[in-house]
Formats: sequence, structure tokens, C-alpha cells
Amino acid sequence: MCANVSSSKLLNTDKRQSLILIEKTAMNAPLSTHEIQALDSAHFIHPFTDHGDLATRGARVIDRAEGIYIWDSEGQRMLDGMSGLWCVNAGYGRKELADAAQAQMMKLPFYNSFFQTTNVPAVQLATKLASLAPTVGGRSFQHVFYSSSGSESNDSNVRMVRRYWDLLGQPQRKVIISRHNAYHGSTMAGASLGGMSGMHAQGDLPIPNITHIGQPYYFEEGLPGETADEFGVRAAGWLEAKILELGADKVAAFIAEPVQGAGGVIIPPDTYWPEIQRIVDKYGILLVSDEVICAFGRLGHWFAYEKFGYRPDLVTFAKAVTSGYIPLGGVMVGDRVAKVLIEKGGEFNHGYTYSGHPVACAVALANIELMERENLPGRVKDDIGPYLAKAYATLADHPLVGVAETCGFVAGLVLVKSKTRGADGRMQMFPEELAVGMKCRAHCFKNGLIMRAVGDRMIIAPPLTMTHAQIDEMMGLIRKVLDLTMADLKATGQLQ
Repeated sequence: MCANVSSSKLLNTDKRQSLILIEKTAMNAPLSTHEIQALDSAHFIHPFTDHGDLATRGARVIDRAEGIYIWDSEGQRMLDGMSGLWCVNAGYGRKELADAAQAQMMKLPFYNSFFQTTNVPAVQLATKLASLAPTVGGRSFQHVFYSSSGSESNDSNVRMVRRYWDLLGQPQRKVIISRHNAYHGSTMAGASLGGMSGMHAQGDLPIPNITHIGQPYYFEEGLPGETADEFGVRAAGWLEAKILELGADKVAAFIAEPVQGAGGVIIPPDTYWPEIQRIVDKYGILLVSDEVICAFGRLGHWFAYEKFGYRPDLVTFAKAVTSGYIPLGGVMVGDRVAKVLIEKGGEFNHGYTYSGHPVACAVALANIELMERENLPGRVKDDIGPYLAKAYATLADHPLVGVAETCGFVAGLVLVKSKTRGADGRMQMFPEELAVGMKCRAHCFKNGLIMRAVGDRMIIAPPLTMTHAQIDEMMGLIRKVLDLTMADLKATGQLQ
């Protein structure tokens, strides 16, 4: 629980007070939660945060973690239903990952991959990733381009896709199609590829030649009497319609997450991806699978495109490749694209200081070895994934839950005002200004559960190391916070 802090004290932390606290830290004197919050408010600009609001509350200070649990500075234990930020697949406190980092730091802490140089962990990891990426429909992945994050990786995708078409003598193919409510990062290109309206409202986004189609969200977009399979085909058809609108000779690629993560765990119907594959094949455009969230066991496979059976040309990865222990991202470059870039491209004028960072690659190798040894993707596919699906589906009987659905080890539920369907065939939703999802999230934190709110959709993506007993514990917490949220809404007259 956050300590109570007054707005004025946080906002008016002056330079002298900051220096006193910094000196206290330098002497290894422990700081109180309030002191940490004061320094945080004075100096740390957080991502995706209203800092005026944060200053009135004080940041939640996370102090330590073990297994699937985290502890804040006040000693409250919380079950981390979000794996940090979709990334701590192997769980917290894995000594072998820390040991791998230390050993590599003592041997070669850094060297760049420019100027015709390489390092052993980067080569070993690229080789390992190539062996893990399955061949589907004759398309394989033998090459890796490294970055430090999913955002950088998707920037790299834009560069590679456009360079590919330039080299094939079709420079007019520049347009990349994405989906509304998709998330592909926060850099200029990544945020443009994403379909988040709030992000596009800041910074004159999207950049030119990036456009969007609807998302395959059956609960929200399905028509009365339309089955999920029928909707999946119709939703995929929005891609073909956009290609024809723009002109097929102008379209370079379609990028999409296998399951939309930050958009609210939007799971496409089974018919969606086969139809998408048919369309990209018909018009010869590249397919980019953004698997920053979905790869490395999250959906029960090393890479999620295998689960859905489609054939991407580029695959974005990050987060769980190291279980979040150290930043690393990259792009699996399919043979179709790699052959052109390598044989026709000459020098590819793109890259990052930390491309193929030896410490990050060493930790990734140790993480993959751990995941193989414990068969974490297999556990999701055959054991804990089905167990979670069965347990999570029971939440649909709660009066607040309109739908509860899972895919592998991600899950989402929708909070509704009434399950009675109106003339439009839809359940009655809460007014957006009530921010019911945020009310529910507040109860989660107070009761020892990390669960994310995306509007009124509550989502989880727990560590892949969970036991059945821990899933049961999590489900009990979810039911508790749903009951508390419903009681709040009734007490304030917002629910009958």
C-alpha cells in the first residue's frame, strides 16, 4: 500500500531537500517510503503517467520479488498477474539468469556489432533463435536483427520492409497497414504503427504511409446473429478492402499482434488468421507478426505464429526473451526478406549501439535454457494453460462479467452494467466516465493482486511458472475484487 503523502510536499520537493536525500542514499542510509516518493516526484518522469495525479498519491514503490510475487516498500505482498509488463515469463528470483549476467560482465561487458565485429553470445543466441523458430508453409527464419526493445524492433521492421521493396524495384510500396487499438511500441514509428488514439493525439502521429483497419474484437464488433467464425472472416476482409482502397502496388506490409495485448487481450476468432494469410498471399504483401508479448511460451509455443498457422515474413520479439531481466529485442528475419537484403542490399544503414549486447544475449541464452529445461511452453500448452482456461471461464457467471476468455496464458474479462442484451444485441456497458475498470484495479492493488485495466476490460498475463494452487489463489483474488467493485457500484447508486 502506498504511504499517504500530501500533494504539496511531493510537488514542492526543493533542490536542497533532494540533495539531502541523495546524500542519505550515498551513505547507504535507508530511505522511508515517503522519502523515495518525494525524490520520485521531484526527478523521475514515468512512462504513460499523469504526473500531477501521481504527485497527489505517491508512487507505489516495489522493493523485491520472488517467484510470482512482488513486495512493495510497505511490506505488502502482491501476486503479479501481469509478469511485470508481460515479460517475466520464468518468474522472479532466477539465480541462473543473474549468474549469466555477472559472468558475461566480467568477461566482456560490452562491445558493439558495427565495423565488422561480433561477440560469442550474440552469435550463439541468433543460432538458437533460428533453431526455435518453426518453419511453417515452407517459410523459415535463419537470421536475427537485434535491438533493445520491441519499439526499436518495430522501427527496424519499417526500415527493412521499405528497403526490401526498394531493392526489388518497387519503391512506391511504402504503406504499412496495422489495426486500431494495436500496440507496437512508443517510438515515432512504433507508436504510428500502433492504433492507440491517445498516442496519436500527441506528437503528430501517425507518420506518413501508415494506416489502420478495425480490430478482430468479436465482443465489441460482432453483429447480431453473426457467429464468431463469420465475424473472423469479415474482420480479415477489412484488410483486403484497405489494400484495394490504397492500391495493391502501394502496400508494403501488414503488421499485427497474434493476440492484441495492451489493447485488452483481444483474441481473434479461429477463422481470422487463415483469411489474413490468404489476403497477403493474394496481393504479395509482407506479413509482420509482432510477438513481443506472445512469443517465448506465452501462448504455448516458442513463437505464436505456429499456434495460429500463418506464415510471417518478419517476427518482432523482446520482453520474455530474457524474462525481462535485462533489455533485449529483435526481429526474426524470414528467408524471403533476408535473401534480398543480403544479396542485393549492400550496406544496410540502420542499427543501434546495443544491437547484440553480449550481456543481454548471455542472459537470453540462460533464460531459454531454463525454459527448455522446465518445458514452460509445453506447460502452458498442455497443463497450466488449460487449467487457467477452465477456471477463468467460470468468471462469466459473475454479475459484472460479460465475457471471460483466455488464450494460452493471457486472459481478459469485460465488466458490464447488465448482461441483458438491447435491441442492438449488445450487453449494457458502463459509461466511460465512471472508469469502472480503474475502480476494479484499485481494489486489486489493495487486495494483493496485480491485474491491468484497459478501459473496462481487466486482463492478466501471469508468469509461466505458476502452479495449479497459485492459479486457484489468483482466481480467488479476482472474484474478491469483482465482488468489492460491485459493492462499490451499488453503494454509489451506479448499479442496481
